[in-house]
Amino acid sequence: MSDGTALAGPDGAPRCPWALSTEDYVAYHDEEWGRPVHGDDALYERLCLEAFQSGLSWITILRRREGFRAAFSGFRIADVAAFTDADKERLLADPGIIRNRAKIEATVANARVLAEWSPGDLDALIWSHAPDPATRQVPKTLADVPAVTPESTALSKALKKQGIRFVGPTTAYALMQACGLVDDHLETCVARGTPL
Repeated sequence: MSDGTALAGPDGAPRCPWALSTEDYVAYHDEEWGRPVHGDDALYERLCLEAFQSGLSWITILRRREGFRAAFSGFRIADVAAFTDADKERLLADPGIIRNRAKIEATVANARVLAEWSPGDLDALIWSHAPDPATRQVPKTLADVPAVTPESTALSKALKKQGIRFVGPTTAYALMQACGLVDDHLETCVARGTPL
């Protein structure tokens, strides 16, 4: 049983323990998680996927990501904003995604809100909540990694104030981790501090 510290991966290099249960997780951990993500559509995709993950395992979402991309027009904000009630019914019947009516409704509603924003506004709002790395302790074990922070709470409030749904403080923090606003790779993890 792990004590929450980095463990040797398939190649012998130490990794965050959560990343070692499947090959999908290893690749996601090594190549994506914690790397900076910019661009409104790219951040909208991550925001949507984190919302769909709420209450589920991330691997469930990761393995359906291509299905989500196909179903939601590549998460292009302008395209999803134009979805009709017929599109929502199509999504509810799509086995390639998580068929949760409330989350589908929120995904479309959020696109409609964001379609009214100027290009770069979503990117700027999200990244304005990135904490100064110098103020954060480097996690040594999984127990050192928070689920919620003051910054994620503030980001959640800022997004909700603008009409964005399904983005509580925990979801906002998962977004911050996934998109590189914070680096929560463990101290001895091979991916810690890895640039893009």
